[in-house]
Amino acid sequence: MASSPLHIAVIGAGFAGLTAARALKAAGHSVTILEARDRVGGRIHTKAAADGTPVDVGGQWIGPGQDRVLALAEELGVETFPSYETGDNLCLFNGERMRFSGILPPHAPEAVAETEATFQALDALAATVDAERPWTSPNAQELDNQTFEAWIQRTAQGPEARFWMRFLANSVLAADARELSLLHVLFYVKSGGGLASLISMSGGAQERRFTRGAQHLVERLAEDLRPNLRFNCPVTALHQDERGVVVEHAGGSLPADRVVVTLPPTLAGRLRYSPALPGARDHLTQRMPMGACIKIQCVYARPFWRDAGLSGMAITDAGPISLVYDNSPASGTPGVLVAFIEGEEAKLWTNRSAADRRAAVLGALVDLFGPDAAAVREFIEQSWLEEEFSRGGYGGFLVPGAWTTLGPALRQPCGRIHWAGTETASQWAGYMDGAIRSGERVAAEILAIAAAQ
Repeated sequence: MASSPLHIAVIGAGFAGLTAARALKAAGHSVTILEARDRVGGRIHTKAAADGTPVDVGGQWIGPGQDRVLALAEELGVETFPSYETGDNLCLFNGERMRFSGILPPHAPEAVAETEATFQALDALAATVDAERPWTSPNAQELDNQTFEAWIQRTAQGPEARFWMRFLANSVLAADARELSLLHVLFYVKSGGGLASLISMSGGAQERRFTRGAQHLVERLAEDLRPNLRFNCPVTALHQDERGVVVEHAGGSLPADRVVVTLPPTLAGRLRYSPALPGARDHLTQRMPMGACIKIQCVYARPFWRDAGLSGMAITDAGPISLVYDNSPASGTPGVLVAFIEGEEAKLWTNRSAADRRAAVLGALVDLFGPDAAAVREFIEQSWLEEEFSRGGYGGFLVPGAWTTLGPALRQPCGRIHWAGTETASQWAGYMDGAIRSGERVAAEILAIAAAQ
């Protein structure tokens, strides 16, 4: 038990906030968790289809190396099951539909060789990055001064290799290659244990799903913290001095000794601070926009694609979707395909009508899977760009020049204000596991300060 208990306000009831609150409470401190939504989870959100099937409209996959989230699921008795990947994958590229197994479709041998070489070059470069302190990496300034797109154009000459690199930016970071700092892409790859880990199902980040949806794990984590939770309490301002912090929120104000902010940096930058944040921290929040993603679940009576020997995984360059997976429940019924509109396409299509998006997505699925894809029983979409308390997904990314000039401000406390959230993680940044790790880090940070007082 703490000899002089502190009262800590935690802003955000996702994995980061709940993990930090749990550790601080266990150490004898009091915590209050302020959540803007009427639920826990943040960018983790499970909805129910009409027949009760859980569908994750937010983050959903976990895999090897994500030790924190795997351990939490085991501790709390939350069941997972392997993602479905039996059968051939599909790729629609330059109007040609291809069935394939493995990572790459059957392009011309020279195109496959160049694509593999480009992947290897990116992986090798990422291995040189210090994920804990990217700005100290060899040639950090040179890497940070260029976009990922500039590297692609310099490294890959063929259209296939360039397509796969740009697809990587869309599918992993929900951003376009021309927006991303090359150093940030390398950091992200290193943080996730390498390219194979990030893009694979078996053995990779998409290996398993939660039987009752990812929000089930968040709900279980929140059970012992229910007395400490306040919902529908968006925070608007933080005022700190030598005595503590006052948190202003929709329901009034809350005094605290310290505050943990778990919002994505760009949203944290929208709060009012008194005194103002240090310039480096404020400028960091201006240079870390959110990715753009619309996630769509198409529910069918059965997974008809399996009858044709297909895995349900598909990639297309025809838009508006870029990536599809079999997202059926563990029982296999009903059949569910999850499709993603990402990056530039997401920014364009979030402005279109729901009817237009539905028609375009189903048309793309018919082009991939045949006419049965039109017989959708339920169409569930989630535009994370329109989410008031997320404003994008999957996470925030740094633009060129930001890591090397402002990187240290990402985790550096500002007086009594501490920063958590998956964007602040050095391992599995952007993932549930990274969010949990960030909560553990910030709790340890505060406990060390309390012990020294």
